[in-house]
Order: sequence, then C-alpha cells, then structure tokens
Amino acid sequence: MTQPRVSVQTNDFDLGAEVAALRAGDAGVGAVAAFVGTVRDRNDGSGVSSMELEHYPGMTEKAIESMIDEAQQRFDIRAVRVIHRVGVLRPQDQIVLVAVTSSHRGQAFQACEFLMDYLKTQAPFWKKEHTPEGARWVDARSADDAAAQRWGIASRNTAD
Repeated sequence: MTQPRVSVQTNDFDLGAEVAALRAGDAGVGAVAAFVGTVRDRNDGSGVSSMELEHYPGMTEKAIESMIDEAQQRFDIRAVRVIHRVGVLRPQDQIVLVAVTSSHRGQAFQACEFLMDYLKTQAPFWKKEHTPEGARWVDARSADDAAAQRWGIASRNTAD
C-alpha cells in the first residue's frame, strides 16, 4: 500500500516510522530532511495551556498537495510526507511533520524549508491559543511572511 503524501489528523505521529516508510524501497535516497513542529508553552509573552487547530477537510489537503507538486517542480526530490495535526494540542505535543527525500542533502533541506514556509503562511489552518488572559486566534508572523516571500509566495495576510 502506498503511503499518502498528506495527512491531516488528530492522532500523533511517529517520526521514525514515517521516515522509514518514506524511504522504503528507494535505493536512490541519499538524504532525508525532516522538520517536526511542536506546541510551545509561551507565545507573545503569555503562557499557553493549549492550542486548538481547525481546518476545512478536503480543501486543506488539496492545498497542501498543490504545494508538494510545486516543491517537486522546484527541487530535485524523490518523495514528500506532510502530516498536520488538528484538534486540541498541549505544550510539547507534535503539530506538524514535513519530511523530504532526495539524492542530495541540499535539495532535501531546501524543499523541506519551502514546504514549511508555505504551511506557516498559506495552508488553510486556523489556530486558537488558550492563555490565562483568554483564548486568542493566532495570525502568521511577519517573519513567516518574509520567509515565504523569498520563495515567491505572496502573503495572504492583510494585517499591517
């Protein structure tokens, strides 16, 4: 059975198992670059007790699939796996995995970073942090927008 390129799920993931599955049967893989994002216990000076992530099923997966297609056109990569969790997550929980295989490390690193920059600014997810001051929606940061712009990805954020 072929592993899907994109999963949006409530369940946690196992980095080792995901990388092993991505590499399986491909002797041309010379590099694997992986990024795992986790929930921090503080953001913007406030404690964070939990984060709630929402998405539009179907639309979100399709958007991420399109960006993987773009990454495969831009970089010499062999395979990609993106997992993004939704639901209520607590500090230290894993949120996201981006794993990329390539023949060479440079292309794997670049494609992994490109995909993370896309996910932080363009993917249709909505994040709400729960803090002692109450719940608040989280916007993409200007640093995330700048990172995406270097790839030619226009920001969809309109806040000044």
